[in-house]
Amino acid sequence: MLENLETVMFYGLVMACTLSLLLYLTWLGTKKDVIGRLATYLTIIALLASTAAIILRMITSGHPPLSNGYEFLLTFVAGILAVYLFAEYRYKLRALGAFVMPIPFLLLMFIIMSMGPEERIAQAVPPALKSQWLTFHVVTAMFAYGAFAVSFGLGIMYLMKLSKEGTQKKSNSQGIVSHFPALEKLDELAYKVVGFAFPLLTLCIITGAIWANYAWGTYWSWDPKETWSLITWIIYAAYLHARLMYGWKGKRAAWMAIFGFAAVLFTFFGVNYFLAGLHSYAS
Repeated sequence: MLENLETVMFYGLVMACTLSLLLYLTWLGTKKDVIGRLATYLTIIALLASTAAIILRMITSGHPPLSNGYEFLLTFVAGILAVYLFAEYRYKLRALGAFVMPIPFLLLMFIIMSMGPEERIAQAVPPALKSQWLTFHVVTAMFAYGAFAVSFGLGIMYLMKLSKEGTQKKSNSQGIVSHFPALEKLDELAYKVVGFAFPLLTLCIITGAIWANYAWGTYWSWDPKETWSLITWIIYAAYLHARLMYGWKGKRAAWMAIFGFAAVLFTFFGVNYFLAGLHSYAS
């Protein structure tokens, strides 16, 4: 019964994310507030559905949703939705939805297209995973990765607006960028989001090291996941350092936010599914 309800929540999440993405894109072209509000409501429904699916999985399995790739992707999606909705509410930046919502949509499509029902079934947790440190590790990763997805969307918006304004005399250009805030605001908001996510990523790595010592007797073994997590951390550390010490803003900062999220995606997919290691979910 609960397994069936979880499946309903998952497909409700897929439908809500898909419709929300389409409505955000439509809103950019039509400028009709009712469409924008409906897109936001659907995103809230998507977050509720993802949260419900995670809770139901925890109830049915008896452990946090950490046993396979499907569960990690589900938490990844929930993190993106939560951080995005906070950013939209806090900064009144609905246009950001058109650039962030494609990410959870594609993650969900990856689940549907690459994972059969048997791969989504809750699995028994190996002894190495029975640690509260792993729970802290995944929760911090969930919100850090979600925030980095938002900074990626802000970087794309910045580059689009910069390119459009560079081709027109008037900065208040027509088209979808007319929905975007000023370049300075986009740049500052991306910095704030990365500043929020970076400590979480640091905690993610620290708690992961403690968990690794608990599970395998070593804090750091240069596993591919550990290595790429460190590379991702260095990219965002360089972003913050360059901004604080050398005043890097604007275009260079936007590109660094984009490259940083590319490293996040490779850390998740490239390592988990294609490289052999302790974190690999590949068969």
